[in-house]
Amino acid sequence: MTSSHSDHPDTTQLSYRDAGVDIDAGDRLVENIKPFAKRTLRPEVLNGIGGFGALFEISKQYQNPVLVSGTDGVGTKLKLAFQLNQHDSIGIDLVAMSVNDILVQGAEPLFFLDYFACGKLNVETATAVISGIAKGCELAGCALIGGETAEMPGMYPHDEYDLAGFAVGVVEKNRIINGATIQEGDIVLGLASSGAHSNGYSLIRKIIENNRVDLSSDLDGKTLADTIMAPTRIYVKPVLELLKRLPIKGLAHITGGGLVENVPRILPDQVMAVLHKNTWEMPPLFHWLQQQGNVADYEMARVFNCGIGMVIVIARDHAENAMHSLRTSGETVWQVGEIKQRIPNQPPTILV
Repeated sequence: MTSSHSDHPDTTQLSYRDAGVDIDAGDRLVENIKPFAKRTLRPEVLNGIGGFGALFEISKQYQNPVLVSGTDGVGTKLKLAFQLNQHDSIGIDLVAMSVNDILVQGAEPLFFLDYFACGKLNVETATAVISGIAKGCELAGCALIGGETAEMPGMYPHDEYDLAGFAVGVVEKNRIINGATIQEGDIVLGLASSGAHSNGYSLIRKIIENNRVDLSSDLDGKTLADTIMAPTRIYVKPVLELLKRLPIKGLAHITGGGLVENVPRILPDQVMAVLHKNTWEMPPLFHWLQQQGNVADYEMARVFNCGIGMVIVIARDHAENAMHSLRTSGETVWQVGEIKQRIPNQPPTILV
């Protein structure tokens, strides 16, 4: 009778590195990113990078604090980052997707954690990515308080990685923004995007592939690569500054689904948003994508932000002051529409 296992096991002495995991590389990465994380620290952080868990004390300035959390990735924009070997701004995208999401509830982002997974850790690449995450946290005013770097041999193609991020913020309970007070006559403001942000990249990549596009070619004074990889704009500081001055009725982060599917998420059932396409400037990138891909107008509006990265709904009496505040904070802002009574059988948001 024969045994199903070898009677003579391999006596070669194996290490974790032989199995594809380099603990020393992980340690080098932690040392590399400590200075980046340190620049993002807030007074409420009670310990630094490297512990089993991160401690954060909620400020006593809040009477009735409510925590708001969000998580996201950056989608297939990562594929272009690999193709272009451009890793220093993808971390800004990662932070932006989560902090902009929790901002729409009126929350101030407090801290952020990242998850970086790869087959074999390239310390230089990972450092570039996480330095971008730290930069995003600085732009959002939140602390990079911890994270996880997972080296998993055989799980990912060579020189590729995956990213996820997690943001936690806080808002006073009586100042939560939920859209409930939005009514007919309110004004819709649009804040300019920095490009496609982190949505629609499967279509963008298909357009590039089908047209065999040279990404080093020029588009409006920049290379296509730089235009397409421009990091997502982070709206936290200008919007929080506006909230100190004026009441905002509703906020919508324009991500996957575009204007036509994200604005309705904040509208009461009895109203609709009417947006006027000629009131803002659609960046050249979107004209180029529509032309190269022969993409229909409606498809553009439900896949891409088309130049509007954040929507604000505010009372008509406050609209001018709000626009002034946002422009003072460095934002490009347009009055893009108004709230009207919902018409039966009409979608909750229309572009005219």
